[in-house]
Amino acid sequence: MSLYADYLKEIDTRKTQGLSPKPIDDGALLAEIVEQIKDLKNEHREDSLKFFIYNTLPGTTSAAGVKAKFLKEIILAEITVAEITPAFAFELLSHMKGGPSVEVLIDVALGNDEVKAKSAAEVLKTQVFLYDADTDRLKKAYEDGNAIAKDILESYANAEFFTKLPEMDEEIQVVTYIAAEGDISTDLLSPGNQAHSRADRELHGKCLISEKAQEEIQALKLQHPKKRVMLIAEKGTMGVGSSRMSGVNNVALWTGKQASPYVPFVNYAPIVAGTNGISPIFLTTVGVTGGIGVDLKNWVKKLDDEGKPILNNDGNPVLEQKYSVETGTVLTINTKKQKLYNEAGDEELVDMSSSFTPQKQEFMKAGGSYAIVFGKKLQTLAAETLGVEPPLVFAPPKEISHEGQGLTAVEKIFNKNAVGVTPGKTLHAGSDVRVKVNIVGSQDTTGLMTMQELEAMAATVVSPIVDGAYQSGCHTASVWDLKAQANTPRLMKFMNDFGLVTGRDPKGAYHAMTDVIHKVLNDLTVSDWDIIIGGDSHTRMSKGVAFGADSGTVALALATGEASMPIPESVKVTFKGKMADHMDFRDVVHATQAQMLEQHGDNVFQGRVIEVHIGTLLADQAFTFTDWTAEMKAKASVCISNDETLIGSLELAKSRIQIMIDKGMEHDNGMLAGLIAKADQRIAEIRSGEKPALTPDDNAKYFAEVVVDLDKIVEPMIADPDVNNIDVSKRYTHDTIRPISFYDAEKKVDLGFVGSCMVHKGDIKIVAQMLKNLEKTRGKVEFNAPLVVAAPTYNIIDELKEEGDWETLEKYSGFEFDDDSPKTAARTEYENILYLERPGCNLCMGNQEKAAKGDTVLATSTRLFQGRVVADSDTKKGESLLASTPVVVLSAILGRTPTVEEYKEAVEGIDLTKFAPPLQAPAASRSMHF
Repeated sequence: MSLYADYLKEIDTRKTQGLSPKPIDDGALLAEIVEQIKDLKNEHREDSLKFFIYNTLPGTTSAAGVKAKFLKEIILAEITVAEITPAFAFELLSHMKGGPSVEVLIDVALGNDEVKAKSAAEVLKTQVFLYDADTDRLKKAYEDGNAIAKDILESYANAEFFTKLPEMDEEIQVVTYIAAEGDISTDLLSPGNQAHSRADRELHGKCLISEKAQEEIQALKLQHPKKRVMLIAEKGTMGVGSSRMSGVNNVALWTGKQASPYVPFVNYAPIVAGTNGISPIFLTTVGVTGGIGVDLKNWVKKLDDEGKPILNNDGNPVLEQKYSVETGTVLTINTKKQKLYNEAGDEELVDMSSSFTPQKQEFMKAGGSYAIVFGKKLQTLAAETLGVEPPLVFAPPKEISHEGQGLTAVEKIFNKNAVGVTPGKTLHAGSDVRVKVNIVGSQDTTGLMTMQELEAMAATVVSPIVDGAYQSGCHTASVWDLKAQANTPRLMKFMNDFGLVTGRDPKGAYHAMTDVIHKVLNDLTVSDWDIIIGGDSHTRMSKGVAFGADSGTVALALATGEASMPIPESVKVTFKGKMADHMDFRDVVHATQAQMLEQHGDNVFQGRVIEVHIGTLLADQAFTFTDWTAEMKAKASVCISNDETLIGSLELAKSRIQIMIDKGMEHDNGMLAGLIAKADQRIAEIRSGEKPALTPDDNAKYFAEVVVDLDKIVEPMIADPDVNNIDVSKRYTHDTIRPISFYDAEKKVDLGFVGSCMVHKGDIKIVAQMLKNLEKTRGKVEFNAPLVVAAPTYNIIDELKEEGDWETLEKYSGFEFDDDSPKTAARTEYENILYLERPGCNLCMGNQEKAAKGDTVLATSTRLFQGRVVADSDTKKGESLLASTPVVVLSAILGRTPTVEEYKEAVEGIDLTKFAPPLQAPAASRSMHF
């Protein structure tokens, strides 16, 4: 019994780490355990029973198949196990969610033993994860006159799987725990450098905040055994930067409720809060687990006698405390009144109606959103089979329609893709609807969790509704270490079998791609009317509307082709003036943030869609803007493109997809060819005038409008984490945008990084052009700081090689990646040379490569979170400053930030990424790079 012996060894190893036995997903191992249970004299029988009952993962894991089969044998009395009666076997099946367990339940329900059939039917009535193969069997049996099948379908049509669930408690007492002050990034809850362990929930839970914090949370739970711990971002927003299902899982593990006594380390219903609420994509993830997100509003701006905010010396509003939530404070959430009260319940602190919409309450009652999504589909299907009208059990879609009001771009996209809404009704922002999803992306550090979610919901194949689906390998591309070698091939095989195009071929027929997922999805999106869901906050396409999502929402989109969400409000961004010749488009991105704050005072982008009228930039370059919107805490972004530019972007996408086909990446289901056909159809619609490029209506209503004055952008800008700001809540945000002159050419730069999803082909060309330019003016190029360059895709490198730029980069490099001999360990020290790294996320992720502790890094990246690109040392805080490619390159060569004059000299004659407002120069604004 070698697998069991190996399992015991693993258990001993985990004990030394303070961990429990790992939950079992391997059918071969569980088969050995079953044989030991059957052998009444086996020395391991008692432990084997415990592993079988309490430590086996449900769903469609191979272990779940073995477990379901054995339970069926017990129910049919083919074997007797004293410790597992037939009644207990039914109970265990009820906790296995779907797949093999549902198959067994239907077998028994449609069998000849009437007593057992009725018992199986009662369990089936509680299940919602049924697929076509399951419902087809019930439908056929019903049509053949089977009374049990009719009874089950009637229960489904009445949604008894939902109505018979217990209601939420009217009052929930919570005890507060302040996780940190200021914005809390999801890296605090689930650090990127621990991404490898996310699928091992108990192990990954050890990385939540800190050991000290975990001890303090445990102490609070002991002091307040009947209360729930509420995790708080004091003076900030909770969960910025990423959806991070693993972060919500960790919070639930430490503070939530166990989902099933027979499934270890899967908890749900966390309660999280922030002075400024919860980041939109993180809040979606909280909803997936049936949790509660609280917008505390416990600090407010102090006003003068005229009602205007009082500002401090830095020009920031002075805040005063409305009520205290210091750690250990007991508060009461009243779910009926939808308000937060003090402990006694006699003082109202804040309204919580936004936390308890009808849809969110359903998620809370059902223990998460999946059960609701599948339940609604099951109810509809059962009612159609019976030929009855289903009763109104679930909250109807929230349909908001304003007579005579036009539609924003995102409202148009949602109206086109909405499912189950009133026919012919025009929906505006605030409506809560189900929508079809066209493109889905899964990335590699969350992909293993998406695998688990798909297995848990018993899904086996990608929904036919989905036009394109891709599994990347970019987040772990830098270092082919033992963790990557163990996880990546397994992930790629699962996803390829499921129906996705994968960056690595499980059969090894094509070269493994590590291309950045967002860049690939940007090419796979071949319609401006598409809805895209991706397992990363930077799922922000320049065509259609894209939403970063947690691994569970990605799994749901893959399995059902649908997602549920409110139609967001929009903020319109337009441009005026002209870009100076020496400026790069990245500076327009920074200026948008700075000028928005000047115009509105507060971040009006938060939680909304940024509708950017950027029509003359091709998709690759426009992505620089849409990608950045994640850092603004925006829900999503939509690019308004003119007809010719959109056609150009679609032609570019077609060529890139064709390259993927040529490299052997086409799936057996013909997915990539289907996308090219869809792009051709969209191009034909635009050219014929049948359906021009997406534009909003003239009378659309926006939450706010921002006009970016290009004439004001006179020098490059840097997004500064402002690590020493006296106000902790102002550190590591994107609110501090500074011109390079602010630094007086005295800011030391320890490392430069050109890479991540924020750069396109043109950026890598700029690096090559600058090196040639500097050599020409100075005679040679010497680096006073390391410069790391990571192209986003292999396609870009291939094109650079054809055009001669890669040869220039090789001339100056001291290191060039080699796929035949990839790095097996992360670099810990850097020389003052140019590093040409493998395509992928590299330093931006911070989970493999990292700068030296305490370094000041100047990067083209998106992340300036604490500890992400660079960690603190004992003597100095690590800084991740963000700037344009030319600023980064020049700073690495100088070892410091440049003067404006040095910068202008270095970029003279170089083809920077240009942009002009659509109405002013639509034809001349295209870059020479494409």
